[in-house]
Amino acid sequence: MLIDCPHLVVPGKKPRLSKRRTDEKGRFKDKEQAIAAAKENLARLDELQEVLYASGSASVLIVLQAMDAGGKDGTIEFVFSGINPQGCRVSSFKVPSDLEKAHDYLWRIHHEAPPRGMIGIFNRSHYESVLVERVKKIAPEKVWSKRFRHINEFERLLADEGTLILKFFLHISKDEQKERLKARLADPRKHWKFNPGDLEERKLWDDYMAAYEEAIEKTSTEHAPWFVVPSDRKWYRNWVISDVIVRAMEKLNLKYPETRIDPAKYKVK
Repeated sequence: MLIDCPHLVVPGKKPRLSKRRTDEKGRFKDKEQAIAAAKENLARLDELQEVLYASGSASVLIVLQAMDAGGKDGTIEFVFSGINPQGCRVSSFKVPSDLEKAHDYLWRIHHEAPPRGMIGIFNRSHYESVLVERVKKIAPEKVWSKRFRHINEFERLLADEGTLILKFFLHISKDEQKERLKARLADPRKHWKFNPGDLEERKLWDDYMAAYEEAIEKTSTEHAPWFVVPSDRKWYRNWVISDVIVRAMEKLNLKYPETRIDPAKYKVK
């Protein structure tokens, strides 16, 4: 489902990440104005999620991808802070287990796809198989290059079966990542978030940008579009993502299920 948004990657177009600003603030004069607008979105999202859960007529899949310290956890914490946790599930995909390695790479992903009535959030996703596995040469090109087609067909299947798919790349600058990693080292409360391996990954920044460029270009489709969200300003990131989700869910025309009872016949004493 395509949503009118300046950060949408139109299917068939190159995302040109190097040309996209990471510090945009859109129509907002300041941080407070954006936060107020985002909170309005959260109130509406709460209403929409309740109807989604009650109707069980569709499901929603949110895919979040970013470089280390890109803000995936912060996005989840803010954007989904007001909804009923019974109707939402977050799935994080780390290094595959031995059991997962014994299956195709989409096996564990499909298992986590949201059922009808639910919002599913992927904190990292099946795209790791065309990003990390490509950059770190875990899989050869003849293997990962075929996966764009697999992914498009997999997402087409989910969409055909009633899943709204929205994919967000949280686009931060290399300088902003540096500041966020330094902040993790400076604050004892954030030490647990610091991974020394992130410094090695940082050295591969250009390789990752090339991998993201191709992955986004080849898998942004009408049924599963990509949005490249400027994310140096967390408050703008939160507004963009909440706004896109709300407007997309409104297009589902969700309705509460018809009642099977006549309320007038009952009286609670």
